[in-house]
Amino acid sequence: MANEVTKVPEQSRYELRDEAGELLGFIAYLPAGDSVIIAHTEVPPEHGGEGVGGRLVRGALAAIADEGKTVIALCPFAAAYVQRHPELVELLAPSERKRFGAVG
Repeated sequence: MANEVTKVPEQSRYELRDEAGELLGFIAYLPAGDSVIIAHTEVPPEHGGEGVGGRLVRGALAAIADEGKTVIALCPFAAAYVQRHPELVELLAPSERKRFGAVG
């Protein structure tokens, strides 16, 4: 569905597309046992500043949580986004939470 983050497992990424199907951006991921590594977030320059990156991070974290997995945010953009949105820290792998200032 347009404007929703969708998993594209054959490319190991989550995508966000507009109503016409144009790719607005993607997050590359790697499976890691009970977690999923967010390795890279990419938004084309023509869509920079539109909030696409944040929508991608939130959507990917929610999709990963829905699968019963946690996140390891190695991508600098995703990590910075989670740092600015502490309500998302609970979706991270327990070993990652301290890095984001969470206790326990």
